[in-house]
Amino acid sequence: MLDVRPMLMVSNFPAVTRGTLETLQVNLGYKCNLSCTHCHVAAGPTRTEMMTEAVIADVLEFISVKKIKVLDLTGGAPEMNPFFRSLVTEARGMGVTVMDRCNLTIMHEDGQEDLGDFLAKQGVEIVASLPCYAEQNVDKQRGKGVYQESISALKKLNALGYGREGSGLTLNLVYNPGGPFLPPAQEKLEADYKRELLDHHGIEFNQLFVLTNMPISRFGSVLLSKGQFNDYMQLLHASYSEHNLHSVMCRTLISVDWQGYVYDCDFNQMLDIPLIASDKPKVHLRDLMTENLEGSSIATADHCYGCTAGQGSSCGGALD
Repeated sequence: MLDVRPMLMVSNFPAVTRGTLETLQVNLGYKCNLSCTHCHVAAGPTRTEMMTEAVIADVLEFISVKKIKVLDLTGGAPEMNPFFRSLVTEARGMGVTVMDRCNLTIMHEDGQEDLGDFLAKQGVEIVASLPCYAEQNVDKQRGKGVYQESISALKKLNALGYGREGSGLTLNLVYNPGGPFLPPAQEKLEADYKRELLDHHGIEFNQLFVLTNMPISRFGSVLLSKGQFNDYMQLLHASYSEHNLHSVMCRTLISVDWQGYVYDCDFNQMLDIPLIASDKPKVHLRDLMTENLEGSSIATADHCYGCTAGQGSSCGGALD
């Protein structure tokens, strides 16, 4: 892949400071059964990076010590980590809200046939990637046959109660643009998704999160190779909204990589821009057990304009 990091490190993005830490986002590894063009992690079937049981023990200790409210599990496909289920079970036993960022097709992989049942039993919130309600667009972005596998998985989750009113089982979907442009208005697109998926497949879900594609990793490399990188960055800069700066996810979240090192967000993790909390080049989760991060500075670069452009973008969708 082409390296976009040097092009992002010189930036005039405004200073941002931390609020109260609420969410621990944990990347359980970069291995995935898919290789999506928009993936900022550059995940795929050949990746071998995977969080160990020892680091997962550090995660659980940190949750306990810091009274973390939300554990946000991501990857790759987080479910491919052999300790995924034990981590979920332990965290739920501590009363923590657990979110699984699921690509849906993982439910068709060998050994994952009962994944939906497990998640439902544990009351895990599912954040499922479905970049469009139209089959052609999904398969173009994620691979042939992905749409039909995703629809099949969504139907199974609905049958378990996910996305159904009164079930208590939350199913949110995620939209990513298919190219170098900003996502449409979240509320309107959510209405379109709900109508199309219900009318054509009988599928229900709770909310749609629209996410801006980050100009990093695989997507950033594609932009560079097509000569679109500078134009996309100009779009992000021109669409900057100061209002979004107060709600960016990094103010209440930290991101942990598969080795246990800590970053201000998942995007900084992919660019190897570590959280600044000591004189060490990288800070491990163990180093933060007794530290209070509130009020500390957040490391920023030019990709941060992606979170503040237009309606804004975070792991929970639009900010505005």
